[in-house]
Amino acid sequence: MDGIHGTPSDEREVPAEDTTASSAPAWGVAPDGGRPQGSVCTHVSTLARPPVTASHAVCSACVALGHDWVRLRRCATCGTVGCCDSSRGRHANAHYEATGHPVVLSLAHDESWAWCYVDEVFLTEA
Repeated sequence: MDGIHGTPSDEREVPAEDTTASSAPAWGVAPDGGRPQGSVCTHVSTLARPPVTASHAVCSACVALGHDWVRLRRCATCGTVGCCDSSRGRHANAHYEATGHPVVLSLAHDESWAWCYVDEVFLTEA
């Protein structure tokens, strides 16, 4: 067992969701008092439906290092799961830096949003 959730170490990533356009809800930029109105995300049209929260998901980089994580994020491009910026490893951000994949989706059961690293905006279902 590894990770703070006692998850078996052989379960590393959540597969990418089906990205067919017919099942994709509309996403929009969330209101943010700290940013000017009219912020846009140039990647919003590439997003499919929100991810299914996966209780077996782990940050494989944290598992390999023996670290715990706070929350998990899934890359909207390839499905890689990494830990959030509040976690020790910040592996979701490191994945963006290494690959340029612009958007991550929260895998937390109590969160329903995405973050675009490139455009620096939160996205929610419209």
